[in-house]
Amino acid sequence: MAPKNDPKDIKVTLLLTLMVALGPLSTDLYLPSLPSLTETFGTTISRVQATMSVFIGGFACATVIYGPLSDRFGRRPVLIGGMAIFVVGSLGCMAASSIEALISWRFVQAVGGCAGPVLVRAVVRDIYEKEEAAIFLAYIASAMALAPAVAPMIGGWLHVLFGWRSHFVALTILGGLFILAVYMMIKETNSHRDHSATQARQIAQNFSRILITPQFIAFSLMLMFSYGALFSFISVGAFVVIGVLGIAPDKFGYLFFFVAIGYACGGLLAGKLVHRIGVVRIIGVGISLGLTLGIFGFGFAISGAETTPAVIIPIVGVFFSCGFVLPTATAGALEPFPQIAGTASSAVGFLQMSGGAIIGFVAGYLHNGTTVPLFTVILLSWICAAVVYMRARARGIIRP
Repeated sequence: MAPKNDPKDIKVTLLLTLMVALGPLSTDLYLPSLPSLTETFGTTISRVQATMSVFIGGFACATVIYGPLSDRFGRRPVLIGGMAIFVVGSLGCMAASSIEALISWRFVQAVGGCAGPVLVRAVVRDIYEKEEAAIFLAYIASAMALAPAVAPMIGGWLHVLFGWRSHFVALTILGGLFILAVYMMIKETNSHRDHSATQARQIAQNFSRILITPQFIAFSLMLMFSYGALFSFISVGAFVVIGVLGIAPDKFGYLFFFVAIGYACGGLLAGKLVHRIGVVRIIGVGISLGLTLGIFGFGFAISGAETTPAVIIPIVGVFFSCGFVLPTATAGALEPFPQIAGTASSAVGFLQMSGGAIIGFVAGYLHNGTTVPLFTVILLSWICAAVVYMRARARGIIRP
């Protein structure tokens, strides 16, 4: 079946954007409640932070499943099934009576929620070639940033008025609305359905082909390390802003709004510049900016400047830089695989999310009541991204 979705249909574009935003919404909505959960469940910061890392880990694990399934059965039915799992996981989180139960249900929630980002990437690859896909993903990233920008503010109000469980009530309702919207609005875009895509041998062959492609590896590693820099703040930002800077939970969202808007602005600018300077140069600019801001943030941290401007200004710059790198690196990684876009999307999502989970866990584990561990992890992440970029350019793996 030929693709029927009109990429210029604003309703379809809005739904795709919201589906990609489900992951950030599922983490950012309850960020203001994280510090209070240590008292609610009588546990440690690292255990509470694990509800974030296990969510990203669940995302990473499930991405390996959804791509082959969508290559076999189509994007639409798999997307609806994933949203159903997300609803079940959200209900479990809402009813959790211990930190262990919350961690477990967050994993289930992630397994369902990751269907959105994985399959939206595949849908975009079904419709667009590399540069057009990069532009579309950049604009989606910009619009998507509005959701996590607003989510912590809404989460702060929900926390103050109704407590932390209300966050998962809201996510349950949202998941149900997504199921209805996908059923009514999204038509199938997979015109290359492969009946062998879910066979173990074919899955292994497809993933092997993807993972030995140097272009895919280079773009995916840059994506992973850049996302790790971003997720470090998402993972421990609430502890830094509320615990170190002394900002009230219901005010945390306002600061996070400026941070997320930085990502939106980066994505918008990247989308406008792609045709002019190309995907590879856009990524180089983003990594250079991120490394520079990481150095500034680290310098402020080791000097003991624990003030709101010294933390938030470098973080806004890091998010702005990620707006350049994440959508364009994703498009570059998917470009060689039009026939197995779902599986390629799974592979790139796995590397991004597993890397983010590990880097975020390290940031949470090292947190010591100062800003030094956070900016150390951010700086090291950007250094790794820069090394990959320079080596890939030098070897001709990626070309402007």
